[in-house]
Amino acid sequence: MVLPEDDANRQLARGFLLDQSVSARRIQVLPVAGGWRSVLDAFESEHIREMDRYPKRFMVLLIDFDRHEERLTYAKSHIPGNLIDRVFVLGVWTEPEKLRADLGSYETIGRAMAQDCREETDTTWGHDLLRHNAGEIGRLRERVRPFLF
Repeated sequence: MVLPEDDANRQLARGFLLDQSVSARRIQVLPVAGGWRSVLDAFESEHIREMDRYPKRFMVLLIDFDRHEERLTYAKSHIPGNLIDRVFVLGVWTEPEKLRADLGSYETIGRAMAQDCREETDTTWGHDLLRHNAGEIGRLRERVRPFLF
């Protein structure tokens, strides 16, 4: 499951699903939460309980970092210890609109992100506005790549 902060992040996730090698039926992009704090609130109020019920469920919290280094640490502090291996916090360092200006449409960027995940490369994920995700991407690849591609 992918919980996007805003419509731009939702479009990135949808672009990821357009990669032909992605098993799209294994990913559900949830409705826009309406802000990074709302992503955390929705995760805590709705999704923690559901993840406890479904031990094979994984979740990506897709937020804008707005140039705040501590945002990842703050977001992870809202993830219970028993779920930390199944929840990932990803996002653009500033906001997706800046990334779109550099790399093209959200669809194009999402597909390129999927290709990087599939091929274990960092052509797109190594971009200045995405490279801070390296640790989370490493964890995510390890956990979901076997059933996603």
